[in-house]
This record gives sequence, structure tokens and C-alpha cells, in this order.
Amino acid sequence: METQFYTVFAALLLTALSLNFLTKVFRRKKLNPPPGPKPWPVIGNLNLIGSLPHHSLHQLSQKYGPLMQLQFGSAPVVVGSSVEMAKIFLKTMDLTFVSRPKTAAGKYTTYNYSDITWSPYGPYWRQARKMCLMELFSVKRLESYEYIRIEEMNSLIKDIFKSSGEKAIYLKDYLSTLSLSVISRMVLGKKYSDGNDENAVVSPEEFKKMLDELFLLNGVINIGDLIPYIGFLDLQGYVKRMKVVSKKFDKFLEHVLDEHEERRKRVKNYVSGDMVDVLLELAEDPNLEVKLERHGVKAFTQDLLAGGTESSAVTVEWAISELLKKPEIFEKATEELDRVIGQNKWVKEKDMSKLPYIEAIAKETMRLHPVAPMLVPRASREDCKVGGYDIKKGTQILVNVWTIGRDPSIWENPTEFCPDRFIGKSIDVKGQDFELLPFGSGRRMCPGYSLGLKVIQSSLANLLHGFNWKLPENMKPEDLNMEEIFGLSTPKKIPLCVVAEPRLPLELYSM
Repeated sequence: METQFYTVFAALLLTALSLNFLTKVFRRKKLNPPPGPKPWPVIGNLNLIGSLPHHSLHQLSQKYGPLMQLQFGSAPVVVGSSVEMAKIFLKTMDLTFVSRPKTAAGKYTTYNYSDITWSPYGPYWRQARKMCLMELFSVKRLESYEYIRIEEMNSLIKDIFKSSGEKAIYLKDYLSTLSLSVISRMVLGKKYSDGNDENAVVSPEEFKKMLDELFLLNGVINIGDLIPYIGFLDLQGYVKRMKVVSKKFDKFLEHVLDEHEERRKRVKNYVSGDMVDVLLELAEDPNLEVKLERHGVKAFTQDLLAGGTESSAVTVEWAISELLKKPEIFEKATEELDRVIGQNKWVKEKDMSKLPYIEAIAKETMRLHPVAPMLVPRASREDCKVGGYDIKKGTQILVNVWTIGRDPSIWENPTEFCPDRFIGKSIDVKGQDFELLPFGSGRRMCPGYSLGLKVIQSSLANLLHGFNWKLPENMKPEDLNMEEIFGLSTPKKIPLCVVAEPRLPLELYSM
């Protein structure tokens, strides 16, 4: 009797499991995923992705359309490549696609997803976003730091002037120093990486290398993220590099926090001066929904330093590169600068609204060379439908703004650098015009975009106002290499080497 009971129970269990399996299979067959190439076993469609993934996805979108699905290893990836798709993912269904995929970069380089960029959607991230908007990047705070941006811009101009004449310079080095100096003083209260700190735990050159490595590793396609069961092998060596750079940053950030905490204890009635001070003050707030731990303060600080350094330097280097290939545009820009600003003073941030052509050059650069060509990946929080197609929970979402910037239905002669296309148009880069999204849009839009835009426009305007730019050694514009490398940002593959010649009265360069 007992044997008969177990036999019947086993049969019922087997039947239930079979029905469950068949139900799942039936449901799976009913799904209608977006069109896309047929995946291979194990690797999926990774064989179709080259060293510049946004280029590869652009080519695929020409065949499969503005909404397509690929398989990266075991991870489904949906790519939107049109204004309509960008609007759905980043606005209409923003809350559905507001989370982030789990990656080794998020785990190892951001204190286990404790920063603003990679933290998943939830109370912690919502609190972080509120801190950015209300405290760290408020209009009042950014205005209070304007003197820093002015001082560092003057320093940039003087440094380039000292190297002007026949000597060729790598422009990106100077632009990175400007960006890093500005963001360091705003975030850390001083330039920890200027070589003048006797207690520095990292040299200026090493610090810049750390930032470059961080950006690269946060944008690479890591096989271990996509085929988890071989992740432990670290076939590409990326995880090892992530751990190394994370250890270096942690040592530096511990030094920064120790200095700030010591100063806060030593000075009576201490008033917060920089962003680390603000973060430490917020960490002591008992009313926070989620307590901001020490590792969270370090993750935020690292995020602010990295995000505030790379975007402006990369964009301005691309802008000058494009202008060297189009001298008539340079002449038009300097004519506007001479007419509006005059030749006896430098450009201030408040002047930018009177310089529509300089703004147009910046916009056109960000159209052709978006810093993050596919933005930072998002993840679907639930099963949903987009354009009649099924997207499963956990699917990674990419918005290819590089493709949108080359859409011939939006832009006339889309591959040509033509700032005039923005003159008289109301298109801006603040996340409301989906034709141009260098900083993203929606809840996950770059929280520091207003700062990035100020530095980009001001540095571009002053470099064009203060110097004539030439290629070295009789190099022709058509010989200028315009290739890029891929990471979380897309800088030039070969850094721009140029000769700067002063074009204003010499006494201005010593002010």
C-alpha cells in the first residue's frame, strides 16, 4: 500500500513538472521578441560585435530596424536606434527601464553598486539622485563654484600660451588637466593631483591613468558578464584590472576622507565647502531613508571625479579636430567671438547665450561624437511590450544615440560636420529633444550635465578666441586621424597633436 502511494505521488509530481515545463515552453513560443539576427549557441550574437560596438549595432539596425534584439552570451539585449525608441525607453516607459544590469564593473569598481551610475533602481538610488539634484549640482552650488572654473580656465590659457609657437602639443593633456582641476577643487576642495601635495598617495600622471582605466573598464564588453558560468576564468583579464584600479582609488579616497574628517573635527562650527564635505554631512543625517555609509561616500566621490573629467575633455578635443578639417567654420566662429566679445577680454560663462555659433559647434560635436554613444546600459524591471514586441524582465537596454545622430530622416548630410544646422533651431542637449541626447534623458540622465555643458562651452569658446590652431609639420587636414576607441566614453584613438598660435593682444595671456 505504501509503495503504491509513493508510486502515485511520483507520477503526480512528474506530471505536474511536465505540465509546468510544457506551459513555459508554450508561453515562450507565444512571445514575440523584436527582430534580430539568429544567435549561435553559447556566444549568441557576440560574433557580430566588433571593437566599436556602437558601429556594429548601427550596421545591424540598418538591416533589422530601429528596435532589435540580440543575444550577448546568455543575456538578451534590446537596442533602440531611433528618436521614437529613445523616447519610449527614456521617457514614456522610463520607470520600466530605469534600473541597471549587474556587471563586474559595477561590482568591483563602484563598491558593489554603491555609486550613482551603477546602483540599481530603489530607495538608495532615488536618494542618491535627490542628493545630486538638490545638493551637489544645484544651481546655487554651481554658481558658487564659478570662480574655480574661471581660475582654472585662465591657468589653461597660460599653459597653452607658454607652449605656443612652433611647439606641437597634445591638446587632450591640457583639457584633461583643466577638467580634473575644476572637478577636484569642486569635489575635493583642492587639486590633489597637481603634484603639490606632500602627502599625496598618487602622482598626477598616475591619477589620470586611473581615470582613463576606470572609464575604459566600465564600458568594455566583459565575457564573464554575459556567460556567467565561465566568469571565474576572467578570459580577457578585465576583472583583474578592475580590482587593481579599484584598490588604487580606494587608497586615494581613504586619504581624501581622512583629511576632510580631521578638518571637520579640528575647526569649530565648520562650514561645508566642497562636495565631499556635503556628502559627509549628509552621511550624518539621521533622517536619511537609507544611511549613507563610508563606502557610499567614496563611491559617490569617485563617480563625481570620473564623470566630471572625461566628458568635457573628449568633446572639446573632437570639436577642435573637426574644425581643423573645416577652416571656414573656424573663421565663422572667430568672427562671432570678435564681434560679440571683442579682442580685449576672455569669454565668460554668461556670454554663451550671445554666442549661438559657438553653441552650435558644441552641439554638432556632441551629435557626431557623443561621449557615451550608447549611453549607460539600462535593464527592464518587468516583462513588457514595446512597439508590439515582447521584452522580458532583466533584458539589457541600449539606446544607440550614435545612430540617432546619423539618421538621414532627421539630419541632412548626417556624416558632415555642419554647425549651421542648429542655427535658428530650438534643439538643445538637456534631455528633452530626443534627436540629441549626449547626456541621456529621464531619471537616469547624467546628473552633472549642467556642469559638463558649462565647461565644454566655456573652454571651447576661449580656445577658439585665444588661439589659431594648426596641424604640425605641414600635415594636411585630410591626413588627420578621426578614429575612436570604445569604453564608457569614445575618445580619439590617436590624440590630437596641434600647434597653437596666440590671436589676441599678448598682455591678455598674462592676466
